[in-house]
Amino acid sequence: MALQFDTRYPSIDDLRIRAKKKIPKFAFEYLDGGCNEDVNIKRNTSELREVQLKPTYLKTHHESSLKTTLFGMTYDAPFGIAPVGLQGLMWPNSAEILAKAAFEHNIPFILSTVTTTSIERAAELTEGKAWFQLYHPAEDRLRDDIIKRAEVAGCPVLVILCDVPTFGFRPRDIRNGLAMPPKMTLSNILQVFGRPHWALQTLKYGQPSFETLKPYMPKGLDLKQLGKFMDATFSGRLYEEKIKPIRDMWKGKLVLKGVASEYDTEEAIRLGIDGIIVSNHGGRQLDAGESTIKPLTTIARTYGDKIEVMMDSGLRSGPDVARAMASGAKFTFMGRSFMYGVSALGKQGGDHTISLLKAELQQIMEQLCCERTTDFPNHLIR
Repeated sequence: MALQFDTRYPSIDDLRIRAKKKIPKFAFEYLDGGCNEDVNIKRNTSELREVQLKPTYLKTHHESSLKTTLFGMTYDAPFGIAPVGLQGLMWPNSAEILAKAAFEHNIPFILSTVTTTSIERAAELTEGKAWFQLYHPAEDRLRDDIIKRAEVAGCPVLVILCDVPTFGFRPRDIRNGLAMPPKMTLSNILQVFGRPHWALQTLKYGQPSFETLKPYMPKGLDLKQLGKFMDATFSGRLYEEKIKPIRDMWKGKLVLKGVASEYDTEEAIRLGIDGIIVSNHGGRQLDAGESTIKPLTTIARTYGDKIEVMMDSGLRSGPDVARAMASGAKFTFMGRSFMYGVSALGKQGGDHTISLLKAELQQIMEQLCCERTTDFPNHLIR
């Protein structure tokens, strides 16, 4: 197998270790941590890796293809880049690095409302192929304007988020001053001095800010005022009366992210949503909840013929993608894995991580004698 990535870092774990050495502690802990006692972030991956796959060896095999069709679009792999907030805090310009890499590799990139590049810039880098994930605004006027911008930018898919009725309780972020309102502590400043490459890149690209929200933010906000603005601007709890106007307004594909129950899946189908992402926000919202693989298996089996069922949270490798798809996911997304890559390797990190995951997944498919990604369920050991 021809390896098209930096062989010094042949796993996501290697990238994570490198990232920890490259970025300030407060930024790494924001990326790496879950909520409360970090139980569910660990459970996400450990329970996913209990899924076992069965190979078939004595069978004619032609070629394994990673190509996967979703919403009428054919992608070069069955995984995409999940929305991540404050990407530029972890590595300067990382949202643009990842958007460009996703476009070049023909996989989906989902831009978060609260990340550090704008809808328009992401659309420019991806020639209108970037998906957009909306944090629900408290005011209809703001909601409508942001959705209109996504439409004008050509985004084919709008993702709405249902698993942030409240922000997760994250002790490390509170200690590090990254709760709302954020604050810069002496400890954080000293950490920046210990990461000169990160500091120089931050000087080059500027202090990270919520670029999509800039047109709506009063100028010159200090950190305390920024916290009040964010609290006043967003209302995270979704329900039918909030979803219906979005469905009526948005003519493209609409995806609900954060689904973890059959009830919410049935509601999504009833409201005309095109797809769901089974997710627990990477273990950052409900520490006492299930790992994502548990509800995915039931939801995919029961509703997979009625709505596109996707998954994120806990995936860290090509084998993890295979496990999720064998369990019923039509597509998968990863957030931390790509952020580890770009935090470790800078502008090469997006290309490296995508190439690494493709190589791992290709090997799994060849080993299983699995020719198409839709064939993964045939290899699931029940």
